[in-house]
Amino acid sequence: MSLDAYIAGLPKAELHLHIEGSLEPEQMFEFAQRNRVSIPFDSVEAVRAAYDFSNLQDFLDIYYAGAEVLRTEQDFHDLALAYFRRAAADNVRHAEIFFDPQTHTDRGLPFSVAADGLLAGMKTAEAELGVSSKLILCFLRHLDEAAAIDTLHAAEPWLDRIAGVGLDSSEVGHPPSKFRHVFERAGQMGLKRVAHAGEEGPPAYVWEALDVLRIDRMDHGNRSMEDPRLIERLADERMTLTVCPLSNLKLCVVKDLKDHPVPEMLRRGLHVTLNSDDPAYFGGYVNENYRQLADAVGLTREQVTLMARNSFEGSFLSEADKAARIAEVKVYAD
Repeated sequence: MSLDAYIAGLPKAELHLHIEGSLEPEQMFEFAQRNRVSIPFDSVEAVRAAYDFSNLQDFLDIYYAGAEVLRTEQDFHDLALAYFRRAAADNVRHAEIFFDPQTHTDRGLPFSVAADGLLAGMKTAEAELGVSSKLILCFLRHLDEAAAIDTLHAAEPWLDRIAGVGLDSSEVGHPPSKFRHVFERAGQMGLKRVAHAGEEGPPAYVWEALDVLRIDRMDHGNRSMEDPRLIERLADERMTLTVCPLSNLKLCVVKDLKDHPVPEMLRRGLHVTLNSDDPAYFGGYVNENYRQLADAVGLTREQVTLMARNSFEGSFLSEADKAARIAEVKVYAD
């Protein structure tokens, strides 16, 4: 069996997926027409041509423009279900998806529209596709902490169905410590805590995410490799890193996939997982991230299997559910 074929059938979880970033150009046009929303593109091809980013901010500008077409619970349901169908085709058995409520509430939508729509889509996906999932609320770091606290307060009626909080959007100039209090409050509420750090930001941001935000999982973390003490700590604590190779390439975090740090991360004992981040914008869902990285850096079947196992170990599933999913990986690998 070729490695590509092996990856295709390998059970895996996805732990770093922005659901708004799964909005494909065709769906953008469908929702724009459905909701009578004007968009600055006259064709699907024009949208794809615009996906030529030079940095994170260039991407975020078009990402937020695309979100304008999302107006109703049905939109969010359909967006989620479309992602889960693609994930199921990649043999993703469990996904923990991010959403950015401030992107929607700041343009006048009630919190309930995104939350209820996504939760309905997740329920449909589990019933129809057998893919389990959890929802993570992300705060936009380019906004202030007071806005994040307001968002956490607005989310309270849904917290029994939200697994955790995260931190995303423009990293540079917005250190994790900016959100110390809201993360402390979220932890007191029993929510898991994750944060983007060390993508464009320095290793110091990773230290802050660990020590100030007290995260349960690290999103990205690439630049941790610049700090030997940090590498040792991450390995000792078995901190899961949700790495996104095609995103890193598209946003010029790495110049070439051949330069990607995943092989060195694995060699140093880091608990690495592979994920698609914003797949509609970055050119590939989770299996494509596995395949292209494997081709570029020469991943072995054993390394690919290890990262799939890590994806379940690093999830927020119950210990029993983790064990069951990890057993699926072992059976497949054998």
